[in-house]
Amino acid sequence: MAALSLRKGNTRLPPEVNRVLYVRNLPFNITSEEMYDIFGKYGAIRQIRIGTNKDTRGTAFVVYEDIYDAKTAVDHLSGFNVANRYLIVLYYQQAKMSKKFDQKKKEDEITKLQEKYGISTKDK
Repeated sequence: MAALSLRKGNTRLPPEVNRVLYVRNLPFNITSEEMYDIFGKYGAIRQIRIGTNKDTRGTAFVVYEDIYDAKTAVDHLSGFNVANRYLIVLYYQQAKMSKKFDQKKKEDEITKLQEKYGISTKDK
């Protein structure tokens, strides 16, 4: 009932709060059922995506139906111990995530151009 009163009050949430959570430091062998058990305690979940390839293992995205449920999950599960690993639960921020991918694309493009024109960075 405390969550219900929180919703009805004129509560302002910080701008970074949203329904999508980015979870890091997960055990590589965690199942989606275990994720639903852990995160489902805090509200209705719309979707869970667990990273499976080499770059994304140990991470997941959890999408809640309600923003207040997501806030409660972040408050309670940040630092939660799962299989001797402490979870890092953050609000997903698309701008930060896209910057990482843009940086990698730019570095790859520079490398290709250097190879194309025979420029070596080892000379410097």
